[in-house]
Amino acid sequence: MCGRFNLITDAKTLVDYFEIEQTLFDVSELQPRYNIAPSQDVPIVRDMGSGRELAMARWGLVPNWSKEEKPKYSTINARAETVAEKPTYREAFRRKRCLIPATGFYEWKQGGGHKIPHHIRLPEGGLFAFAGLWDHWDREGPGFNSCSIIVTGANETMQPIHDRMPVILNPAQYSIWLNADHYFCGIVSAGLIFLSVRMPS
Repeated sequence: MCGRFNLITDAKTLVDYFEIEQTLFDVSELQPRYNIAPSQDVPIVRDMGSGRELAMARWGLVPNWSKEEKPKYSTINARAETVAEKPTYREAFRRKRCLIPATGFYEWKQGGGHKIPHHIRLPEGGLFAFAGLWDHWDREGPGFNSCSIIVTGANETMQPIHDRMPVILNPAQYSIWLNADHYFCGIVSAGLIFLSVRMPS
């Protein structure tokens, strides 16, 4: 799964890398973040029909139809195998897909009676994007955006650490993932390329 990640970059690099055309918050306030946790606000990239925009969203998706602001169970991760059918994620998967920027994520492996943390990143380092979902909840007050990271079975690199991993998109697939007019019946059939990750030496 994915319960912690980092985003260690500056605002200009983030905006340039994801070809952002509009920002919905003051990006000058963005600071390197080394240990992002569930329920914290994170930047997301979405396309509302007029180009890519950068918004903030709470990590842990709250569907717009939910009566409660806080889900009864964890929604920080959505399983790729069931994301197209699960009521919590189904609408977002069809119409509200997003990119969740990151530079690495953490997983823990049991060893010697305690859990050993591992930092996972791309072989070349730098920015990448998790395949994400977002929604807007506004039953009380001004409302807020929220998001979830899609996870899938671990690749060969990750298998010694964990049996699951976040879906990391190839940059060439960013636009098709964000295009709400492109319907996917499931992650497996989406034809997306998942980038490999590198374990620390």
